[in-house]
Amino acid sequence: MLVALALTLFLAAGTTGFVLHRLVQRYDRAVAKEELLDPAARRTDSDVLQRHDISGPLNYLLIGSDQRGNPGHGSGERADTILIVHIPTGLKHAYLVSVPRDLLAPIPPDPHSGYGGGADKINAAFQYGGGGPAGARLLSAAVSELTGLRFDGAAIVNFSGFRKVIDLLGGVTVCVDTDVRSIHTGQLFSAGCHEMGGGQALDYARQRYGLPDGDYDRQRHQQQIVKAIMEKAGTGKALANPVKLDQLIRTIGSAVTVDTNGVPSQDLVRALWGLRPDAVLGLRMPTASDIIDEIYYDLLDPGADELFKALQNADVESWAATNPRWVNRL
Repeated sequence: MLVALALTLFLAAGTTGFVLHRLVQRYDRAVAKEELLDPAARRTDSDVLQRHDISGPLNYLLIGSDQRGNPGHGSGERADTILIVHIPTGLKHAYLVSVPRDLLAPIPPDPHSGYGGGADKINAAFQYGGGGPAGARLLSAAVSELTGLRFDGAAIVNFSGFRKVIDLLGGVTVCVDTDVRSIHTGQLFSAGCHEMGGGQALDYARQRYGLPDGDYDRQRHQQQIVKAIMEKAGTGKALANPVKLDQLIRTIGSAVTVDTNGVPSQDLVRALWGLRPDAVLGLRMPTASDIIDEIYYDLLDPGADELFKALQNADVESWAATNPRWVNRL
């Protein structure tokens, strides 16, 4: 979410030339850079590595960590959110594909952590790898094996930074479909559109109990908030104050660990210049819930293979048009 916002900040600020270059440089210095993709999950096309050709299609892996402090430390970290961001050729649209954290999937062995491999909930890969960059590498290998995708980059975002950024933006507008009471704070989120601060938005994005579709609703709400952050930043009002803009850049930098696959931040900003919030579409990975040996899992629906092929062949638009039940309203 914060990676999307970081790009949006530069676009919404209306900056060009030297000013844009300086802003990107400041963000580039603030953000932590690590190797987050396993070699088997990394796109290694010579055109990308040698010429930084990022005309698309592009696939990124975004991991939301429940580490409340600095991202990338501690084996207790869990991957509470896993998103595949697919950007087709032309870079004018983006598809957010949520990977259910309870998805039963093969997790490859990890010689560095000593994990022997096996079938488990896919978000467990992050913890089995040791959390942080090492955990991201194992998780990326599991997602790549599952989907057949190789990624152009990855990022870990921690919840603490998520909350601070929304507060610095002055809150975001989130439309609630169904009344739900938070199991964490007891707050009632009533149906209707509300202005939410960072703490509220984070609380709402984490709810799944008491919702008609459980974790599927939670995935959609996370996608909604990604779009809401982009929309709020896109108004430019929150960015008119240079001091606040600097605070935002530094807050994002402290909350995000990135792997751009060797592509400079300046090139990413220029490439994604035309991407706007109304061109973001949320997708559900076709799955069905089941209980196996008294443990709750999400299992792949037969239609998931078609989605994976569409992602591999850059034909997600056609897949979404013929599979409306898996398209999320944002």
